[in-house]
Amino acid sequence: MKPKPPTPQTPPASRSGSVTLTLPYTAPFDWPRLLRFLAGRATPGVEAVDANTDTYQRVVEWAGVSGLLTVRCEPQRAVLLARLDGAVSQHADALAKPLTHLFDLHADPGAIQAHFCRDLWLGPLLAAAPGLRVPGAWSGFELVVRAIVGQQVSVKAATTLTGRLVQRAGQLIVEAGPAAQPGWRFPTPERLASADLTNIGMPGKRVAALQGFAQAVASGDLPLEPAAADCATLRAKLLALPGIGPWTVEYVAMRAWRDADAWPSTDLVLMQAIMAREPALVRPAQQRERTEAWRPWRAYAAMHLWNEIADRAGAARGG
Repeated sequence: MKPKPPTPQTPPASRSGSVTLTLPYTAPFDWPRLLRFLAGRATPGVEAVDANTDTYQRVVEWAGVSGLLTVRCEPQRAVLLARLDGAVSQHADALAKPLTHLFDLHADPGAIQAHFCRDLWLGPLLAAAPGLRVPGAWSGFELVVRAIVGQQVSVKAATTLTGRLVQRAGQLIVEAGPAAQPGWRFPTPERLASADLTNIGMPGKRVAALQGFAQAVASGDLPLEPAAADCATLRAKLLALPGIGPWTVEYVAMRAWRDADAWPSTDLVLMQAIMAREPALVRPAQQRERTEAWRPWRAYAAMHLWNEIADRAGAARGG
């Protein structure tokens, strides 16, 4: 049976507008590799990873108010400490759940290890990184934007382009503090749908797809949260939009919808990783057949294969 971590602890809000949530997890938990993944994809101005303090920061918004989130790990206690500064701290209780999803704190590493330990490919990868998690996303909208922007470009280029979007359609907030900290709120669907994205560095068709997606979310035609519809319905709705392909849908399912069995089968890095192990598995259908043995944890298999490449390259590769 999957162990249930204790309920997150929420102290009362202080007069300064600061609250620290204590978010427990089941060890092992690979905080350094999770930070590496987030750092390589951090949207400039919105989020950042401080390598000196091993902390993650981002501007967050909830119920119409904003503030700064700062998260660090205390492995001795098996908890994350998530500090909320600014007006958003008054919603600390409500934010415990999305933060738990963001950092995949409900994962059961023992069950995942038991499932993969006898797999000739994945067993060694889990032994090398037993606490690897599937990083979540602050919002499904933000993640889809990032995925569309990242089509056919590198992770670094996608990060640069997303930062430009923030400058065009985001909002600089006061609550975020010094310039060294993130200070921009990610664009809302309404603002992104109507923004002038001329000469932003993306092909016209991709800009049209991006703004068409933003408009669909802004109008309410496309709900992005699993609470609004089941994952199968969400997949179909998202896939029906122009410029959205299967990779984007599965990537969003992995990180935003917390589908532990999501599998972005057309991901080039994953395909190359499989063929490196078995050159005969060239076609996507052949590869999908091999991945059937990884159900219902294929999202974790994807993370371990991406992580292997990132470990070798010393960089953020995959996803």
